[in-house]
Amino acid sequence: MHTHSMKSLFANRRFQQASACAASTTNEATGLISELIYSENQPGMTQMLLLPLLQQLGTQSRWQLWLTPQQKLSRSWLAQSGLPLDKVMQVQGTAAINTLEAMIKALQTGNYSVVLGWLPEELSSDDRQRLHNAALCGQALGLIMRPDPTEMATSRPFNGLKIHSSLYH
Repeated sequence: MHTHSMKSLFANRRFQQASACAASTTNEATGLISELIYSENQPGMTQMLLLPLLQQLGTQSRWQLWLTPQQKLSRSWLAQSGLPLDKVMQVQGTAAINTLEAMIKALQTGNYSVVLGWLPEELSSDDRQRLHNAALCGQALGLIMRPDPTEMATSRPFNGLKIHSSLYH
């Protein structure tokens, strides 16, 4: 009997969460998923496009979440770039599947104005839809960062993401 009430309570909470998410998406939600394909050979161009957006989002009361490859963000670069040190959170070294799931969960919470995730490959339409729904639910921006695949094909063998070193320690 106790397990039945626990199952009912769990199911009711999931329904309430889904209902709250559905209600937030009907009121002109601001959730969005976008993708930035960057050139490892032109890191300045990426910074020129990305920084103004991140600076604007930094004025919100919510956090920015960076799901990055192995490198650690440089606090001095964040400060020099005008990004709020007290509102930037980083999780590093996750696999592509874990990054996708982490992005979905983080977007759904509504705690982040933007969730940046480095994903090496293009997403399936189902995964893209899951991200979109999560962004709508949390009224957040999900930003998929991907290296330019044409550069990868013409350069040396690819064994991991390379991010411009001035961004990291």
